[in-house]
Amino acid sequence: MATIVDVAVNNDSFKTLVEAVKVADLVDTLASGGPFTVFAPTDEAFAKLPPGTIQTLVQNPPQLARILTYHVVSGAYKQADLASLENLNSVEGSPLNFHYSDEFEVKNAKVINSDIEADNGIIHVIDHVLLMG
Repeated sequence: MATIVDVAVNNDSFKTLVEAVKVADLVDTLASGGPFTVFAPTDEAFAKLPPGTIQTLVQNPPQLARILTYHVVSGAYKQADLASLENLNSVEGSPLNFHYSDEFEVKNAKVINSDIEADNGIIHVIDHVLLMG
């Protein structure tokens, strides 16, 4: 099986995320250790950000790293595990809230594909970039 980084690199929907992880110097972290649960925004999710946001973040790697680590929690949580939780603290330190109705949501994003397994954790694909605050 592959690591979280390998899964992302080999998926055409995560080109922006992979580039952001490289710029933020998080590749080694997400390729080793763990386990982690990653809420991974697609390229389409990044495209929904206001114009210029991605460029601004790329020019500020510490802020980019903070936003990316907000998308990660320690531990491997499948959707069924998360269904019994209201929130978890992200690696960044802020809580991520979960909502279940007809769909599984984390903060302001809908999970569009869940339970993608990697050697060092689980990936849940989301349709929006998670913003802190």
